[in-house]
Amino acid sequence: MTKKITYLIIFLLILLSVIFYFSKYKLSTLSTDKKLSEENKLAIELPDRQELLEIIQGSTFGELMNKSGISPVLSNEIYKAALDKYDLAKIKVGYFLELNFNKDSNEFKQLTYKIDTENEIVINYKNNLNENTSSTNKNASSTNELTNSIEADIIPINYDIKIVTKKAAIETSMYEAALKNNIDERAIIALADTFQWTIDFATDPRVSDTFKFIYEERYLDGKYQMPGKILAGQYINDGKKYEIYYFKENDTNSGYFDENGNSVQKMFLKAPVSFKYISSGFTTGQRYVEAFNVSTGHRAVDYAAIYGTPIRAVGDGTVIFASYNGAYGNMVKIRHNGTYQTNYGHMSKFAVKRGNKVKQGDIIGYVGSTGFSTGPHVHFEMEKNGIKINPLTEILPPGQAIEKNNRERFFAEIKKWQEELGK
Repeated sequence: MTKKITYLIIFLLILLSVIFYFSKYKLSTLSTDKKLSEENKLAIELPDRQELLEIIQGSTFGELMNKSGISPVLSNEIYKAALDKYDLAKIKVGYFLELNFNKDSNEFKQLTYKIDTENEIVINYKNNLNENTSSTNKNASSTNELTNSIEADIIPINYDIKIVTKKAAIETSMYEAALKNNIDERAIIALADTFQWTIDFATDPRVSDTFKFIYEERYLDGKYQMPGKILAGQYINDGKKYEIYYFKENDTNSGYFDENGNSVQKMFLKAPVSFKYISSGFTTGQRYVEAFNVSTGHRAVDYAAIYGTPIRAVGDGTVIFASYNGAYGNMVKIRHNGTYQTNYGHMSKFAVKRGNKVKQGDIIGYVGSTGFSTGPHVHFEMEKNGIKINPLTEILPPGQAIEKNNRERFFAEIKKWQEELGK
């Protein structure tokens, strides 16, 4: 019995020793793992060093890169690698170059530049020398050249989007109504552009007109940047309601449509001068429209605007005349097809010449007061089969309507916008 007790005690001591050893090992392992985990976490949380370089008047890409300590050789390699995507010599004043450097080695890693409001170019640099060479490699410098890589890509800017609804009533002008109701002026210009085939904002708006629209607001890092796409809009002009809705039917037909699925983008714009130039609060003072087709024979519409305001082609066509023309002064004539022609007089200078093909909205010249003119304005005429007609009342066919088999999808998609607009 005594021997059995002795053996039992020895066994228990051995068991306890084994348990103690493995417990200590486990705790040590857990401590090491925890330490490694914390180190990894710290490595993840520590950001790369970032540098933001503002592009000012006279700045060049090379000078800005040199300012950040990047060698002319590497700077030139970055420039050449990006050239197929974007010419960094064309960086714009007021924009920024965002540079990222490795926090430990301070080695350049990435360059980001916003090309415009929609896209940015991202250039990544990677030095693979340490991964592909050894201490016995006699051609390390050569391998360095082979393993350094620079990749450039243009990618969409990833905004955070907020959908907002704004409305206002016109007391003096659409622009003033927008400011009074804290609407971003860029959003009101975009809204006017969606109605530019339907409403002439120099002649049509009336006091007590109302508008309401739904659009995107774009944010980056929680900060408001700019308005985005107009999704839907309603304008009540002198009691008549106009509606527009953005819809992408397919890759070849997207844009703005009315409530019935007909395109609002017509053959001709309603005016040869953009809303942002003819609206009170932008660049013009008083605006006026002379009587059309009255006893004086003035078969045109005059748009007053300051000297140098861009004049745009109201439709696609071919320039058939671009020269001085007596009382008309500097004049451009555009033949759109076998039926329609438009004429633009009193320009200060031309932006096109005879024989040029133009697209709707292209700048063809600038407002002036040449010829028989008492002040800067655009004398705008429209001819149909060689006869001058009233461009304000001519009914023109719309663009491509939504196909019947896609109408149900269109109506379903705009239903929520119609409810929001209070249709």
